[in-house]
Amino acid sequence: MASFRNDYGVLAHPKILEAICKYGSEENTPYGHDTHSRNAAKAIRKAFGCPKSTDVHFLAGGTQTNMVVISGLLRPYEAVISCDSGHINVHETGAVEGQGTKIITVPAVDGKLSAAQIETVVKRHIDEHMVLPKMVYISDSTETGTIYAKEELLQIREVCDKYGLYLYIDGARIGSALTCKACDHGPELIGQVADAFYVGGTKNGLPLGEALVINHDELKPHFRHLLKNKGAMLAKGYLLGIEFEEAFRNDLYWKLARHANEMAESLRNGLTELGFEPIPSPTNQVFLRLDKDRAEAIIAEFGCERWEAGEEEETIRFVTSFATEREDLKRLFTFLQMI
Repeated sequence: MASFRNDYGVLAHPKILEAICKYGSEENTPYGHDTHSRNAAKAIRKAFGCPKSTDVHFLAGGTQTNMVVISGLLRPYEAVISCDSGHINVHETGAVEGQGTKIITVPAVDGKLSAAQIETVVKRHIDEHMVLPKMVYISDSTETGTIYAKEELLQIREVCDKYGLYLYIDGARIGSALTCKACDHGPELIGQVADAFYVGGTKNGLPLGEALVINHDELKPHFRHLLKNKGAMLAKGYLLGIEFEEAFRNDLYWKLARHANEMAESLRNGLTELGFEPIPSPTNQVFLRLDKDRAEAIIAEFGCERWEAGEEEETIRFVTSFATEREDLKRLFTFLQMI
């Protein structure tokens, strides 16, 4: 029985676990130099339309990946631009800024950052007495479950090129973003516009792990030195290689994300039929604002996260995953009819 707290509460999809068990007694080269990691990297390059020259590295988690990429690749006087609801600004306990890299924030619109906002930030930082904007951080899907349309990504890429900025995409839920019905582009666009991005495994059916993809040649040299220096290089890196190799075999990665989105759509439809008004979002995060008593009852029963708390109302978040089943939805709907 799955809860709706998050999309990583169930350890892993059975096929991923089977693959780990299959190769459990196999001798592998450590630190990511193994055949499984090479195969996984090749599959990810193909899926996102990246050239053979693209580097792929496997890290344990999203916060670690963001911290290593942003603070490790920028100089002390350089800064990253993010919307104020960005994961690096709100939900990573200051990991990036704790390493000495400033985050310049702007107000989010539907959870997103716009090209116009980026340009405004750059123009406001005029001399050596201010940090130098050098990287743009966005997540797809966003913290509020929204996604970037093709035109929005192309506009951001254009302004990054205009001002010499790196574009880094947090892909913790990139599977959900790219397989939802509202998405108007394929994975290849991500590979085209991003200087670096990561493919989230933790939130899409893998036990742990994120696959960092680096396209920009300036960011590639000595990155493995950086991984080791930040404690992010796994001795048994082949574990992540095995996971991602299996995830991208027969499109399993996309199938798991698509299932999560389908369950979320059924959840939204069911809530609407019961008279609730879920906040619009096309991916596997469903937000609902309601009175405190009912919100607290739902949180206690289903483990949903309290997203925003007010004096009389609260916004709670439901998250569906590869493990969500129709019976979980039915159980929720029955409960909602009783409160």
